[in-house]
Amino acid sequence: MPAFAGFGPEAFAWFSGLEADNTKQWFTAHRDTYETAVRGAFEAMMDELADELGGEVKVFRQHRDIRFSADKSPYKTRTYGVIFDRPEPAPSLYAQVAATGLFAGTGYYRLASDQLARFRNAIADDSTGPGLEQAVAAAEGAGVETYGEALKTAPRGYPRDHPRIALLRHKSLIGGSRLAPAEDGIGRDAALGHARATWSACEPICVWLAANVGPSELPEETRFGRGGGRRRR
Repeated sequence: MPAFAGFGPEAFAWFSGLEADNTKQWFTAHRDTYETAVRGAFEAMMDELADELGGEVKVFRQHRDIRFSADKSPYKTRTYGVIFDRPEPAPSLYAQVAATGLFAGTGYYRLASDQLARFRNAIADDSTGPGLEQAVAAAEGAGVETYGEALKTAPRGYPRDHPRIALLRHKSLIGGSRLAPAEDGIGRDAALGHARATWSACEPICVWLAANVGPSELPEETRFGRGGGRRRR
C-alpha cells in the first residue's frame, strides 16, 4: 500500500457527491476515487498511526445495513475505523473522514452493563468523581469536545442534584475534535498531527476510565451485539 500522503480535495468532493447522489450507479462510476483518495488514503493513515502507537486496524464497510432501516440509501457518507487491541489499558482510537473533514476521538464509545455500573459508581464517589471532572476540563481546555449518549434525567438511584449529575447521565463518554479541509484538502502532516494531538488531549479521560471502569467482564458475544467491518493488519 502506498505511504499516506494526506487527503486531497478530490476525497472531500467525493463525499459531497455521494451525499448528493447516494446510489449504486454513482458509487460505481466514482469507485476509483474511493479506492485511492478516500479509503486507500484512510487505511494508509490508520496503518501508519497503528505502527507508531500500537494496535490493530479495523476499517468498516462503506455499505450500510439497510435491512431494518427506513433509509434505504446504500452507502455511508463517512469512512471510519479504529485502532484496537492496543497495549492495556489503552482504549481504541477512532477516526473518520467525511465531507466535513477529519474527525479523531477516543474513550468508551459504548459501555456494557457492568462497565456502566462501575462508571456511575466512580463518578458518584467523591474520592474518584472529581478526577473525571478534571480530566474532561483538561481535554476541553485543549480544544477537544466531549460526547456520549446520555439520559435526559438522573439515572435510577442517583439524586438529580448530585454535583456531577451531567456526567452521571452519560451512558458513554468520548472526546474528539474535527479538522475541516482547506481548498487543497488536508495534508499528511496536518492529518497525522490532528489525530495525534486529539488522542493525546483525551489521555486524562482515558486514564480515568481505565482506572475506574476497565474492560467489560461479560462474554464478548453478549456485550453489544454484532457489527459490520473487517480487520486489517
